[in-house]
Amino acid sequence: MAVQTLTFGCRLNAYEAEVMKAEAEKAGLDNAVIINSCAVTAAAVSQARQAVRKARRDNPTARIIVTGCAAQTEARSFGEMAEVDLVIGNHDKMDAASYAPMVFGAPLNDKVQVNDIMSVRETAGHLIEGMDGRVRAFIQVQNGCDHRCTFCIIPFGRGPSRSVPMGVVVEQVKKLVGNGCREVVLTGVDITSYGPDLPGAPTLGRLTQAILRHVPDLPRLRISSIDSIEADAALYDVIASERRLMPHLHLSLQSGDDMILKRMKRRHSRDDALAMAARLRALRPDMVLGADIIAGFPTEDEAMFANTLDIVAEAKLTHLHVFPYSPRRGTPAARMPQVSSRIARDRAALLRAAGEKQFQALCASRIGMTETVLVEHGETGRTEHYLPVSVPGAPAGELLALRVTGMVDGRLVGDALRQAA
Repeated sequence: MAVQTLTFGCRLNAYEAEVMKAEAEKAGLDNAVIINSCAVTAAAVSQARQAVRKARRDNPTARIIVTGCAAQTEARSFGEMAEVDLVIGNHDKMDAASYAPMVFGAPLNDKVQVNDIMSVRETAGHLIEGMDGRVRAFIQVQNGCDHRCTFCIIPFGRGPSRSVPMGVVVEQVKKLVGNGCREVVLTGVDITSYGPDLPGAPTLGRLTQAILRHVPDLPRLRISSIDSIEADAALYDVIASERRLMPHLHLSLQSGDDMILKRMKRRHSRDDALAMAARLRALRPDMVLGADIIAGFPTEDEAMFANTLDIVAEAKLTHLHVFPYSPRRGTPAARMPQVSSRIARDRAALLRAAGEKQFQALCASRIGMTETVLVEHGETGRTEHYLPVSVPGAPAGELLALRVTGMVDGRLVGDALRQAA
């Protein structure tokens, strides 16, 4: 068996898993399973532990390596698992040298090789050749977070905010496009905090402008997630003026109630979020918005939850990532009066249903419209608004103009008119 990676959590983890696999193979590692864990919820950590046990059952002779955010924040507990051969910290997982002791048999004083993530100040400048069959690629432009939301353990798993220089990002995009990539997604932990640690303090908006200006052959650019309070003027300008920046943004919302937002230590209010949604649609009338939302945060009562449920319709949110709150040891929210897990799950289900209603309405609104669809794999494509489309027989990487005629099994269907320009 070669190197196998199991990835949990965010898009950034998915990007990093590709780099980790390449770096481990560069070091000569084989017959190994690398588990790239997530720490965003207690359930995510439990999922990682289950994956470790299953990996050992399925691969009794393989080396089992655990890394990622849960390995960073709970290193010793993973190190104490008999199934685990090595625990690597979040920063060092991107370095081939971290895997060398497993290859060459060098003695380890401790199988937990996790350093202080808060001392890290640089980003890993790795390039992957592409993802999803090289049709779509994710590029890490930022890592870490300097904020301290009361529910979040991630700053302690990722370290301080740090940015990849603009020139490095632009060169990565050029290479990906040269290898056939048709869509690039900019990703990070707190992507709208991009830039203040770099010379000249560039912003996410300026980075986006630079990519589109210097890589004219890139058909599509996406931004993975934005924080409304950090969006800069240049970002709004490029949203209004550049059609190659896709009209689909994901908001780091978390709640629609002002008191809960305050207790979360978020920096925006409900009105801020609604104002941003209105501003985005004024600049780009076809803008589609998604959001991260936590259900059942400590002290959340029915009226507070109703405010969050209502904002789904008010802001016309269609792509929701909903998480029932679960306490993370060491965070301030874990010490607040808790909402029962059953209530949190029930509220999460109501939010998902509200999001699905909005999503179905959006899909219905596209029937009769002509959409530009990027064909990915498995006869599936995505519209500019990130809506899934069934495209039987179309080759991956093709951009199609398609007239939407309906929806089947959660995907838009239609008649391909021609190859899009």
